Amino acid sequence: MTKQSILIAIMATLCTSFAFAGDVVAPQGSVRNVSVDDFMPHQSSVKEFNETWSYQFVFDNGTRAFINYSTLHIPGAGKKVTCDMSFWNFKSKTYTVGRQYPPERLKANKATASIDINGEYAMEHKPGKDHRVFFSADKGGKFLVDVTFESAEVGKVPGNGVWKIGKETFGQYVHIPYGRVKGKIAYNEDTIAVKGYAYMDQTWQTEQATDMAARSVNFSTSARSPLFAGRVSISKSGEPFGYALYKDESGMKVATPKAIKEGSDNYNGKKFAKGDLTFEWQDASIPALKFSVAKTLQKASLLDKVDGWFAKKAFQIAAGGEVLFYRGRSDASHGKKLDWCITGVKD
Repeated sequence: MTKQSILIAIMATLCTSFAFAGDVVAPQGSVRNVSVDDFMPHQSSVKEFNETWSYQFVFDNGTRAFINYSTLHIPGAGKKVTCDMSFWNFKSKTYTVGRQYPPERLKANKATASIDINGEYAMEHKPGKDHRVFFSADKGGKFLVDVTFESAEVGKVPGNGVWKIGKETFGQYVHIPYGRVKGKIAYNEDTIAVKGYAYMDQTWQTEQATDMAARSVNFSTSARSPLFAGRVSISKSGEPFGYALYKDESGMKVATPKAIKEGSDNYNGKKFAKGDLTFEWQDASIPALKFSVAKTLQKASLLDKVDGWFAKKAFQIAAGGEVLFYRGRSDASHGKKLDWCITGVKD
């Protein structure tokens, strides 16, 4: 596998937004509800174009599931569709699986607002109430997630949801900031009925991850209101981009980042944060979001899903180090539990 293809694989599984050299230009237009057009696969003639649909499920029994469906270009192999999933705390164990398919295995149906991959993975109906997520894989164990949203907050997006970063573009859509799900999960013959809450977003970009964001912070709230949920990244120059949604008794608002601080200092993302993070927003009517990242529930590595010493070394060289996911849950300044994940290269 080439260095470029390894970088693209990393990009697809990180579930983050990336930045490239140059100024960040925010999306154009007014805040609006997300649409079926946003959810459907986007088309581009750019060879390196890639797109990811990401889900985070926090079940009431303590288990969590992270699912990513992606389309991407792998040098020497062409365009591929990838599906990966991780269970955390599935009866005190962690399991990860990833599969890859030719692009024609992805079938999108705008009329039914559904996407099917190889008959084994599905996103059915427009994200929101009654949206179904299905993941079935048999590789290193039998994996199953089959859940449906019983309720969901309506997602919103700033304007066209497209940022310009230098010469490149990327899009971000927070489809489901908060929703309640019900269904079943399984590993091998062990099947569990589950209920819980979930978050879902989607990103696309026109370039490979040759110049990644220094860090990306994803967070969601374990309650319907007050609510903070979204994905904010930090460019290598320390500029925040992306957005979150904030809901209180007055309704839902889009929160675009003005500054991110660790303690009293601006956080540039060069290292993993170890104290309190504070997100300040362009809209002064939205309160700052503050939470501690001092204690993690899980420190996961992208190398966990890579077999073989040489392959692990190749991933580390291509990424400039080992890519880690710091996941945790904290009491946040809006009075609710916040589930968060910080992603980036090991310090």
